[in-house]
Amino acid sequence: MRFLGVMLMTILLAFGSPALAQAAADGPHLAMRLVAESERPRAGQPVTLAIETRPEAGWHGYWSNPGDAGFPASFGWTLPTGVTAAAADWPVPETLVVAGLMNYVYERPYAPLVALTVPAGLANGTALPIRLTLKYLVCTRTVCVPEEQTLATTLTVGDGAITPATRARFDAWRRAIPRPLAQTATWAVTDGALRVAVPYPADAALSEAYLFPAATGSIEPAAAQTVERVGDRVIVTTKGTPTAPFAAVLRIGAGQGLAITARPGAVPGTAGGGGWVVAALVAFAGAVLGGLILNVMPCVFPILSLKALSLARANTGEREARREALAYAGGVVLVCLALGAIILGLRAGGATIGWAFQLQDPRVVVVLLLLAVAISLNLSGLFEVPMPRWAGGAGASKGVGGAFATGALAAFVATPCSGPFMGAALGAALVLPVPAALAVFGGLGLGLALPFLLLGFVPALRQRMPKPGAWMGRLRRILSVPMWLTALALAWVLGRQAGVEGMTLGLAAALLAGLGLWIGGRRQMAGLGLGWAMLPVIASLGAVAVVRPVPAGAATATAGDAFSESRLAALRAEGRPVFAYFTADWCLTCKVNEKAAIERSGVQAAFARNKVAVLVGDWTDGDPVLGRFIERHNRAGVPLYLYYAPGAAAPRVLPQVLTPAMLEGLGR
Repeated sequence: MRFLGVMLMTILLAFGSPALAQAAADGPHLAMRLVAESERPRAGQPVTLAIETRPEAGWHGYWSNPGDAGFPASFGWTLPTGVTAAAADWPVPETLVVAGLMNYVYERPYAPLVALTVPAGLANGTALPIRLTLKYLVCTRTVCVPEEQTLATTLTVGDGAITPATRARFDAWRRAIPRPLAQTATWAVTDGALRVAVPYPADAALSEAYLFPAATGSIEPAAAQTVERVGDRVIVTTKGTPTAPFAAVLRIGAGQGLAITARPGAVPGTAGGGGWVVAALVAFAGAVLGGLILNVMPCVFPILSLKALSLARANTGEREARREALAYAGGVVLVCLALGAIILGLRAGGATIGWAFQLQDPRVVVVLLLLAVAISLNLSGLFEVPMPRWAGGAGASKGVGGAFATGALAAFVATPCSGPFMGAALGAALVLPVPAALAVFGGLGLGLALPFLLLGFVPALRQRMPKPGAWMGRLRRILSVPMWLTALALAWVLGRQAGVEGMTLGLAAALLAGLGLWIGGRRQMAGLGLGWAMLPVIASLGAVAVVRPVPAGAATATAGDAFSESRLAALRAEGRPVFAYFTADWCLTCKVNEKAAIERSGVQAAFARNKVAVLVGDWTDGDPVLGRFIERHNRAGVPLYLYYAPGAAAPRVLPQVLTPAMLEGLGR
């Protein structure tokens, strides 16, 4: 992979000459300055130099190990006689995946630190001219430019005084340098997986954990990493082929890390036992509870209710009821497993996606809109076939086939929703071994299917259901209301993603489908089948092929400033409390929280009174930068709510269901 990255970089530099020439003409793209901790270093003592670096917007520099592509910076020192420069200490980098290649980069300001040794015996006032020539690579996501800069400063031997402002700046830069870990980490290869055990106190905070190899040949940069805690060890499982002790940096928080040396040795918590098994069980339980709660969502509840009533109305025997319940559960679980497998597969290929990823595509939203309109018309009594086979209407077919299709439909229309327990459970699934991760997604389906399973296997529950009668037709029409609301919400989402033109196209397709279903219903009343009336329904699917998203950023949030990590860092540097929330137009839970809590006048007044800055991350279009940030907080998608107290090392993750009182207390 390292060879492939170098080859791709070579091709880019060789054949991208027009873009490269323009980019080079506009350079340099890393603003650099040589800063001394003391302008008057004491003879016989070291002095630290910082290479203060600020990447131009959209550009990034590389860590000492660039990862799958790029090359590290080279340092050419010109120093006075007797003065020596140590190797640079680099701050903890960030990860960036481009075209499937993992890069270790800096997209924000950073400062490598270099210790200079000043020889003893120099008289005060002796000038020390320092000159550094740096050759490095700087890139955007589409073009790379090799650059060269010469930095210079002159120091004067003196008393080693450091001003308070300079000391504060260097203290901040040093906090970003990985701290040496006194204890030795161990590594072992088990069943083809590299497992690294890093000593780390069990009660110490850990977030955004990631293991960066200090050099090539030990860890495959593009390989996925899973992290678990087993007692006083952090266990990182990934792919690699080390043959001896190797150095690495373990990120333990935003801009914080430990410099480790890993030697061959025993690794606790091996597969088949240990921390990840417990984590998998907890995540599975959370997924079951989260799936159970999804049943009360407006897009799922009507389907579940009518399927349950049809089971009671049919007066089926025990065996048939159980078979239908198992078939319904099979449809639900299969869809959840399929979505989970797709998510895990795409993430393994370098994509940054999470739950409900398919709703980031307006074409999928069009399909859901047409489906919601068809179900709503069916519930309203406009037609009976074929939707009753799926939605459980009056003409629904009995047997396992209809139950399976109903379960699959319920799971598919539930994907825009998220609720309590789901976020943490699915976030955990993304760092578990694949079999355990799929079990968590299966647990979500099991929770979604649980009410109907209980009805099928517990006769007493079926006996408590009301007896069939004319009221069932009225209830069916009442239940069409939440489905119409679901269709309305999907039309709004489509408008946000594809603009007014896209929403108009989707509504026109819904009108065409509705016309066909109305004609089909009239034919049914005459004793005929749907027949040619299905042609307008099929034609409505043409909207899927032509709808397109509006350019990214066309829709902006209004409840706060747009989120960026640089903006977050600036606010935290000012000592401001920060409430950051991550949302999407297709996330029902997000929108409920925004209207019921975040955007309430009392909450906004409390934020203003307590000087709480609000940052909004809009993930509607699946922004990969936001996706990586969400992932670092162990979430598979939105909503995500974070509160950064002034001076706190890590944010507090708030529940997925917010209340005004909870938010009004922030910043006090």
